[in-house]
Amino acid sequence: MKVAANRADAFCHNPDAQTRAVLVYGPDDGLIRERADALTKAIAEDLNDPFRVAEITVSGLREDPARLADEAAAIALTGGRRVVRLRSATDAIVGAVEDFLEVSPGDALVVVQAGALNTRSKLRKLFESSKSAAALACYADDERALDQVIRDTLGAENISVSHEAMDYLTANLGADRGLSRAELQKLALYAGAGGSVDYDDAVASVGNSSALTIDDVVYAAAGGNGLAADRALTRSYQEGANPVTILRALSRHLMRLQLARAKIDEGAPVDSAMKALRPPIFFKLSGPFRQQLRNWSSRNIARAMALVLDAEQQCKRTAAPADALCGRTVLQISRLGAANRN
Repeated sequence: MKVAANRADAFCHNPDAQTRAVLVYGPDDGLIRERADALTKAIAEDLNDPFRVAEITVSGLREDPARLADEAAAIALTGGRRVVRLRSATDAIVGAVEDFLEVSPGDALVVVQAGALNTRSKLRKLFESSKSAAALACYADDERALDQVIRDTLGAENISVSHEAMDYLTANLGADRGLSRAELQKLALYAGAGGSVDYDDAVASVGNSSALTIDDVVYAAAGGNGLAADRALTRSYQEGANPVTILRALSRHLMRLQLARAKIDEGAPVDSAMKALRPPIFFKLSGPFRQQLRNWSSRNIARAMALVLDAEQQCKRTAAPADALCGRTVLQISRLGAANRN
């Protein structure tokens, strides 16, 4: 069966009793590890318990396909259910998993981790169609999920977060759940238990190696410079940026342009409209932002935002390569920016 995104975390902490195997897959490695660990803890409590947690490698399973069933049927010396974990899975092990599901010996839970699997993947189809198995997709956190991760991680230390800091964190985290949590834990240590985080604290503590390059992509595209945007996009990918993260940064930039443009259309001066934005515009980018406000109309900003939203939805719902979808959208925005400039 397919587990809906809004049920995924609850399922990981309390998996259905009849589920014998769970496939955790997708482009977000950190979220995959987090959910696989949560499934393991829900059954065995301790990730490092050698009696209740067994690891199988893909190469080992290919050499001995019966090993999966054997491990699942084994009884823990200390009592309790066991967990059998298999990492870096591919379609090459689908036969062994299928044989296990047909017989389902023992009572262990099998947790299978895989990377991004498209809709044609045999392994993904097997888990989605089986009544005794479940498939959990792990995509980059959307704004709502990331907001919850931030509040949960900092809230555990009773740390309060200002609106400006939350906006900054949402803009600079999210490509990988594991990396996001690591950055937030660093921020929590910086703030101290019971402390508070404002915009300056977030900027000082949370690093993102690709953040400045993503700004280059966003400002070049909105400024109508397609060549510069393409070069910056290439650098962003080289630095590990996720296409969805880039699209969201572009969407946020367009939304800020839209908010400021609306104030200008109501008669506010450009500088006043810019100063009203929160978080404030980085001073080094205020010049390009001011120029873009002069070039872009509310109507064209809305067109651009629709293109970005459509691209993000396609990245999540289709098998089309996310890099290519993002690149096409950046080029489309660049062309709109160039036309507006003229």
